Amino acid sequence: MKDLKSADHIQDLQFFGEFGGVNPSICDSSTFTFLQAKTMADVFDGKIEGCYLYSRHWNPSNLYLSKALAQLEGTESALVTASGMAAISSTLLQLCSAGDEIVSSRTIYGGSYALMKNFLPKLGINTKFVDTTDTQQVRKAISKQTRLIYCETMSNPMLEITDIRELTKLAKANNCLLVVDNTFSPLIFSPAEMGADIVIHSLTKFINGMSDCVAGAICGSQEFINSLYDVNSGSAMLLGPVLDSHRSASILKNMKTLHIRMQQHARNALSLAKKLQADGYRIIYPGLDNHPQYTLLKEIAHTKYGAGALMVIDLKEKERANRFMELMQEANIGYLAVSLGSYKTLFSAPGGSTSSEIPEHERMQMGLTDGLVRISIGLDDDIERTYEKISQCLDIVHPKSKNK
Repeated sequence: MKDLKSADHIQDLQFFGEFGGVNPSICDSSTFTFLQAKTMADVFDGKIEGCYLYSRHWNPSNLYLSKALAQLEGTESALVTASGMAAISSTLLQLCSAGDEIVSSRTIYGGSYALMKNFLPKLGINTKFVDTTDTQQVRKAISKQTRLIYCETMSNPMLEITDIRELTKLAKANNCLLVVDNTFSPLIFSPAEMGADIVIHSLTKFINGMSDCVAGAICGSQEFINSLYDVNSGSAMLLGPVLDSHRSASILKNMKTLHIRMQQHARNALSLAKKLQADGYRIIYPGLDNHPQYTLLKEIAHTKYGAGALMVIDLKEKERANRFMELMQEANIGYLAVSLGSYKTLFSAPGGSTSSEIPEHERMQMGLTDGLVRISIGLDDDIERTYEKISQCLDIVHPKSKNK
């Protein structure tokens, strides 16, 4: 696919600081003044736009970051939230009412799964979980009650890639919306460019990249974003998942290096995946030519940014996987921690952590066994050195001679 220009567009954004600073001033205020009482009343009534009222509604710092995210995803507008889950829940609750159905990918973040499986049914909203890499399964699951199709461009943690182009066709043909979580693959994929209606991010991960905050984003049409912060019926307004202005300012600065970081993440991950696969280990990585969606990746990804930072190694047994992660942390390869997209390598066994909300029998059906280790490769400068250290850890728990 052609190279993406959104990174250049982000660089083009200029928000001057209050006193001429090259970074926009941080608006550290919960509320805003009005010169006339009538103006305040008109803002509440929706008769006037462009005025700041209260930071749960908008503030300048959040607006700057939202504009940058809209540029990143090629949407008309965006809204930032206090977490990725806040972005997901606000979106689904804004779109769905009692009696509506969601058709969702079966391989998604555990929190997203739990929201749809356990919480939304309390509100009369039910979800059918299918393999979204199989268009026929999605088509069969859609009913007259289907309000939206939900998937992750690159799934957590199995790294399956969904063809957004095909889901877009299904959504439009059935008068429903397509919502895509693009957290694992900013810059690599452009879901909105392929027809997705709404794109969600956990900014906590790659977009911020420093493991120092929790934040989320919703990117979509101006009409949809406006509906989210409507003072009478907007889920983002009424549920209050506001992002702190200091965090918005910090994330905006980190976004300026996203294109550089994503390329380095991908180079490192591809190098490690190839070497470890050659050593005889079962590796799941979209950039390897034995990945089920390798050809699809080449068709729909922006090649400049590779195949991402996430890889999975299958060590067959839970105890072996746990020992391997402990050894990697002791060797200062990275941290045994949930989350991903950090400058430092992070690793966890998703079956017992980020995907633990999914029932065991369902995890087994999708191949998410307890021996899998998900590794988010960091920005290491000497990836050959990292490979040697990982190999030493693997030799202790899973000697190559036994890995046949």
